[in-house]
Amino acid sequence: MNQQAAMQSVGVSVQRSDAAAKTSGKSIYTADIELPGMLHAKVLRSGKAHARIVSINATKARRMPGVLAVLTRDDLPDGRPDSYGYFIKDQPIVALDKVRYEGDVIVAVAGVDEGAANRALATIEIEYEDLPPVPDMAAALAADACELFEDAPLAMAPAYGLGASGELRPAKNVCYAFRYETGDAGVFDQCDHIFEDTFEFPRMNHFHLEPFVAVANWTDDGRLEIWSSCQNPFPVRKELARLFTMAETDIAVQVPFVGGGYGSKNGCKNEPIAALLSKMSGRPVRYCATIEEGFLINTQHAARLRLRTGVMADGRLMARQSEIHLDAGAYSDGSPLVAEKAGYRIPGPYRYHHIDSVCHCVMTNTAPAGPFRGFGGTQATWASESQIDMIAHRLGMDPFDMRMKNLINAGEPFVPGESAIDSDLRQGLELVAAEIGYHDRQRKPNRGIGVAIGFKDGGGVNKPAQARVKVSTNGDIFLYCGTIEIGQGVQSAMSQVVAEIMCVPPGRVRYMAVNTDTTPFCQGTNASSGVAVMGQAVAHAADELKKQVLDFAAGQLQCAADDLRLDDWSMLKGNERFSLAPMVMGHYGGTGFEFTADGFHKAESDHGAPLETQCVFWEVSWSAVEIEVDPETGQINIEKLVVSGDAGRAINPSVCRGQDEGSAVMGIGQTLFEEMLYDGTSLVNGEALRYRVPLAQDLPESFISITQEQGLGPGPFGAKGMGEGGILPIAPAVANALEDALGVRVSGLPLTPERVLDALNKAKQ
Repeated sequence: MNQQAAMQSVGVSVQRSDAAAKTSGKSIYTADIELPGMLHAKVLRSGKAHARIVSINATKARRMPGVLAVLTRDDLPDGRPDSYGYFIKDQPIVALDKVRYEGDVIVAVAGVDEGAANRALATIEIEYEDLPPVPDMAAALAADACELFEDAPLAMAPAYGLGASGELRPAKNVCYAFRYETGDAGVFDQCDHIFEDTFEFPRMNHFHLEPFVAVANWTDDGRLEIWSSCQNPFPVRKELARLFTMAETDIAVQVPFVGGGYGSKNGCKNEPIAALLSKMSGRPVRYCATIEEGFLINTQHAARLRLRTGVMADGRLMARQSEIHLDAGAYSDGSPLVAEKAGYRIPGPYRYHHIDSVCHCVMTNTAPAGPFRGFGGTQATWASESQIDMIAHRLGMDPFDMRMKNLINAGEPFVPGESAIDSDLRQGLELVAAEIGYHDRQRKPNRGIGVAIGFKDGGGVNKPAQARVKVSTNGDIFLYCGTIEIGQGVQSAMSQVVAEIMCVPPGRVRYMAVNTDTTPFCQGTNASSGVAVMGQAVAHAADELKKQVLDFAAGQLQCAADDLRLDDWSMLKGNERFSLAPMVMGHYGGTGFEFTADGFHKAESDHGAPLETQCVFWEVSWSAVEIEVDPETGQINIEKLVVSGDAGRAINPSVCRGQDEGSAVMGIGQTLFEEMLYDGTSLVNGEALRYRVPLAQDLPESFISITQEQGLGPGPFGAKGMGEGGILPIAPAVANALEDALGVRVSGLPLTPERVLDALNKAKQ
């Protein structure tokens, strides 16, 4: 990429291209799609947690007025795949032999409206044979536990490199295990102290405002059209092609604006049911889940993390051994990927001589768990950053000083075979500490200050990205790439990258609608990969396009391309300006021409890297918090919160700031309120009014976000990805501040008044 282009667009907070449509209510989401003759789907979900299905009687439902299709296990096509998933194909389109959690889909109905579908569902009769429930990880791992999957589903384990390994079904009710080990375990014998602590992390809901929704239309010529609220349309297309034994050319997945996903909208969700009902009825079908159903479709993993850390008397970290159990729920979904990330990220941004991490995905009769913003980093950072403070206090050290002593240097590999850290970790920590007044504060009763660092590998593993840019005769630019606008402002940022390289105002670049028929391939919108991975593909395409235009103009003006400069679709040659449109029409004819270029990016495969390719970039975030705690009630009030992330180079500073602040607010919810509560296998707070998320009144009185631009990123103009990092350090920073305020440690989230009071009572005893 030509880094010498005059800065015109990058680094400027231009108005987002989707702002007008979204603020006026005119923006189109999948839930807004309406096709002629469209039917509406509803599903019958299991009220049993674990039971064999003896029989399903849907005779009355099929005869109900306004019902055009009923889907049960008996209606699935013979000889075709009937289950889907990431690496493990274990989630059936509708329940087959048995149900595995309260919420499992058994029957789907398509009616002329949702009322007709719901009335039909009420007539369905199901006979069950109860099986022993497995409500939690302890029960699932017990020797006498009932097995959720007696037979192994179709599955594969990804390849790993130096020190890493994965295993399918290593134990009963464990669908996957990831392990990473480096260094000599004998390092523990050299340590002056070894500390062992256990941390609990709750199950959470993604709570995106747009529900899970898909619209399917099976056309007369046998083609399947899908409109989906998903984050990865190309993998969804591939999975649908496998399920229905179709060519991918016969499936088109279109994704309009997505109203939030936070990881949950990866992979198939509503699409297979909508597609089958459309096939059966011969009509378009819309399947839109309610917010309450969303609690049963995908969640964040609950976790139990045991850390054993060896240190020297002067605070030097030497070795860390960790054992993590993730509650995968009834189906594997993205659990193997989350296990990989939780196990890999558990050391945090610190230098160790020995690391041994193992993470197990445990299956239970609860809602399936999958990717969540931070992708295993939320669980790992909670435990790691909490224990760093705990160790510091035990050694009589300041937690800030202990971090500064052990942080990995910029330019130093995270672990052997891995890429180098691309942020100055100490600089960021100093920044938030200074802003909170860490070093010069006056101690006040019941008030405390805490710091923490969020740290994760970013950009996805071995992730390819393609982009296409074309420019019309009049200089209007069309950008095609598969990164989904999910609220993060990616359309504006990508358009700014193209505008910068092509030397035009951002308003001349249009981000084209995502359709798998015409959009170049993208693996998915996740892992903060938009600018860092797809951005490089976009920049390569724009650079090639610019070269084509310069070469063309050089031929027309009979000079060298180096003698010309592109400026808002004109060529500058010395003091002369030449409009490109007349040149193009003069050469290609009055109808003109479009120059087109493609770009591609993928990190090189590297068997010496633990995850088979080196990390694209390191997403780092720092947080400092001041809290006040009421020792009589246990209530925590966040008085001041400072968050900071390193954007490398901020393409659009206001968008970067919004990502950090929104992520931090989600972190507040994770810290103080959010938890899916189960009574055995029954979810008791799975509705919007009973699931507590942060309100305006919960925001800190002082909320400061600082976007750093350390300039070491691999993306266009030195950019790095943002979006996930801000959530990671909030919970441990608050827990650390709680210990600073009252001298008690709470090792389980959320930090509710009850947990704080319990810790105080135990301390008194």
